[in-house]
Amino acid sequence: MVPAVHAPSNPTSLRLHGSLPARMKVLYVTTLHRTGGWLAEAFASDSASEVLLEEVIGVTSGLARLRDEVFDAVLISHEPDVLDALEMIEGLRAGGAEEPMIVLGALPEQEMDAISFEVGADGYCYTKETTTRSLIWMVARAIERSQLIRENRRMIQVERQRLQHEHEEAERLLDQQKSLVQDLVLICDRETEDVHGADLETTRETPTHVSSAAGGAASRRAIVVSLPGKLVEHYREMLRAYIIMGAGNLSDEMNTLAEHLALAGVTAQQAMLLHLHVLEELIGGLGNRSARHVMNRADLLVLEVMLHLAERYRTCYLDQIRPQRQLLLSGFDETTASVFLA
Repeated sequence: MVPAVHAPSNPTSLRLHGSLPARMKVLYVTTLHRTGGWLAEAFASDSASEVLLEEVIGVTSGLARLRDEVFDAVLISHEPDVLDALEMIEGLRAGGAEEPMIVLGALPEQEMDAISFEVGADGYCYTKETTTRSLIWMVARAIERSQLIRENRRMIQVERQRLQHEHEEAERLLDQQKSLVQDLVLICDRETEDVHGADLETTRETPTHVSSAAGGAASRRAIVVSLPGKLVEHYREMLRAYIIMGAGNLSDEMNTLAEHLALAGVTAQQAMLLHLHVLEELIGGLGNRSARHVMNRADLLVLEVMLHLAERYRTCYLDQIRPQRQLLLSGFDETTASVFLA
């Protein structure tokens, strides 16, 4: 037994696959030659679905009803010399109308199917051979297709907005991370100016005024450029692999990277700037892809890099303050060992 559900505001928006909607509101645009309520009587004779049919005469009346009221579908009678349904549908589609539209005509389907679809119709009904139940199903399928298209468009828009929000959030986080090292970069620049102040004053011909933000950005770029090119490329490949594989799968590669950074004398500040530089390039090349996963993995990578680099420098520091010593064998004192080694 199927559990009861609350009916939606639109009775055609929720139904089981293979079943007709309980109610459909349809506009029928016809001419004086086809009036008399024959279509309404046909729908009333079939109880498979309740069709609320509203009949109007001519294109002008049809456009007025579509402007003032919402319909689930539109049926248009095609009479070339009186009412050209193809021209009307083409004009409605050009004007942005999205209602499902079906052409009713007396010409065979072989002559009308293709051109009906080409102007934007959702189907063509050959009235001389189509049953009422077939027409009801054609209308129901057209309504379902229209709803799916609208829902798909809405989901695409939501997904586009989500991706845009993620990219903006990623850029905001990058700016915040850059600000973490901005003060340190400026401090290092001031220390360098204090050391070489005399030379700078003698060689400077005209004073230049640069904002702290622009100067900090230039300093960051200079620090990254000063690093070996192979090291930058190694970190770039490491970041890409880390985004795919995640933490814990690149232990050997992480140790190798930390060793290369330590051998190059890279400080924590330089390592962070290198990370931001490579990450900014990667985020800029994502396009319409999600940036959240990249940012999460990148944050884990820089944390792990800092841990390995700090441990590497700690080991080097301990080796300097506590150098390795040759242990003496039992029975040898330092004097005897020095004479023996001499």
